[in-house]
Amino acid sequence: MSNILGKVYLLMKKNPAKVALVALVAAAVSLTLVSSSSNAATTLYISSDLPKQGGSADQSESTNKAIKLLLKRMNNKAGKYIIKFREYDNSTAAKGSWDDAQCAKNAQAHVAARDEVAVMGTYNSGCAKIIVPILNQDPKGPMIMVSNANTNPGLTKAWDPGEPGKYYPNGKRNYYRVVTTDDNQGAAAAEYAKSLGVSKVYVLNDRQTYGQGVAKSFTTNAKKLGLTVLSSGDAGEGWDDKATNYEALFTKIKALNPDMVYVGGIFDLNGGQLVKDKVKYLGDNTKVKFMMPDGFTGYPDFLALPEAAGAYLSFTGLDISQFPKGGAAEDFQDEYLLTYGEAPTSSFSVYGAAAAQVILDAISRSNGTRKDIFEKMKTVNISAAKSVVGTQLKFDKNGDILSKDITILNVTDKKETFVKKITVK
Repeated sequence: MSNILGKVYLLMKKNPAKVALVALVAAAVSLTLVSSSSNAATTLYISSDLPKQGGSADQSESTNKAIKLLLKRMNNKAGKYIIKFREYDNSTAAKGSWDDAQCAKNAQAHVAARDEVAVMGTYNSGCAKIIVPILNQDPKGPMIMVSNANTNPGLTKAWDPGEPGKYYPNGKRNYYRVVTTDDNQGAAAAEYAKSLGVSKVYVLNDRQTYGQGVAKSFTTNAKKLGLTVLSSGDAGEGWDDKATNYEALFTKIKALNPDMVYVGGIFDLNGGQLVKDKVKYLGDNTKVKFMMPDGFTGYPDFLALPEAAGAYLSFTGLDISQFPKGGAAEDFQDEYLLTYGEAPTSSFSVYGAAAAQVILDAISRSNGTRKDIFEKMKTVNISAAKSVVGTQLKFDKNGDILSKDITILNVTDKKETFVKKITVK
């Protein structure tokens, strides 16, 4: 602009007779600049809200990389909007995992950031139960949140007292998830345990929202299938994540002679010590089977443990190895490997990109406001061929994904190895 005006000034000095013409030219330039500015694309932010410290750090980093790659592939656009990405950390160094106070602080920050229109997160269901009600009451919204990993049923359907209504104070559903729920995961895990010939199982939980929920589902379904559940309580026995060892716990369990120990919880909560002591006092995972839910998937530290060998895992979606070939899902995996020089840490990382894909679809059809993006979320329907996880991204009225696939994995050669896919009807 300064260069153009400079040339205009020199022209006026050389030929005053052309002042009127120059004035018209300057006016035209001014109008062009104003028009160009008014037509500039609006920039909107989406964010992630994940635990970036502690045991989940690797997985969160991989998830954020997947979202950045998705944005790159879309030229950082959603419809007519320029999209930028902001990362939030809901963990603390002191806790080494997600933190209640930090989740509440992040929720307020999301609402306060006026250029931010939607949140991809959280990883932990307990954190979501803090953030969702705050976003729900946003006067400019509700502000939507789409999770790649929350599996506790109570976020979307009747589970514990007051759920799910207490998470939606204004009565509108602003929460979605691209993985299925623990009532389905627990049922599939119990079904698979029975297929292995298990007759007696002891259930543990990490005493948190997610762990208790999946342990409760496994316990209920195991009993329905005729398995003897040796632990007491509807979610089994809670373990102390601050314990230096679990000798007393596993000595007690050993006396009951179980075929399997089922662990409902996340690896972050001293899961490494729990795994070591299970093998130390009960024997390896072929002697007494060992099974965990998706809270133990995607952790390199877990897979590196010699004691993890032979353990079974369940995942609330498709394992990466089972993504369809020849479509968007395979293309995304190839480009991730090419871009970062390594594969995603876990399927949850790619489901993070799927959650972002859902958000971007809603934004592309909106007027750019939180309120309209909330409305457009109700009609998101991304085909399996276009989905980065290879399954249709469509939701029921509660915000739950229609696909109900559970993948069973086994730890083999320090890797998660596909065993079976169970589709819950």
